[in-house]
Amino acid sequence: MNKAIQAFLTGMFITFILDFFLFLGILLNYINFYNIELYYNILFADNQNGYLFFGLTLILGYIIVYLNNYKISLLVTGVLSFLVLLTLFQGIGHSVGEALFMKKETILETSKRTYSGDILYDGREYITFYEHNLNKIIKISKKDLKK
Repeated sequence: MNKAIQAFLTGMFITFILDFFLFLGILLNYINFYNIELYYNILFADNQNGYLFFGLTLILGYIIVYLNNYKISLLVTGVLSFLVLLTLFQGIGHSVGEALFMKKETILETSKRTYSGDILYDGREYITFYEHNLNKIIKISKKDLKK
């Protein structure tokens, strides 16, 4: 039983570090690029996929604690770390941010106006939107949107 808890906690620790650097790369190269007003903690908490997090926690914990092959453990954690750290490079971090958050060619309607463009980030209270007709980034309150 003690080894199972150790595997779970080890996997969670490694997954947390990987997530930290993934979201840091997205923050630096996508969120800051578009000047989206968003704190790192909110980005991290709101966009965390629980199933993926705990799935990766269990897999990494099993590989590190139960497999007694250090080469496989090091290879798996090394490759995952390398891939996540790639988001710290501008082009890759921006592309990952676009893939996760951007919704192209979207139409949003409020009681006053219809907007046509790309959703850059869909936050808690506001949507950061690139309006094609205005050629500028605007914030639209979710309260103002028609359902």
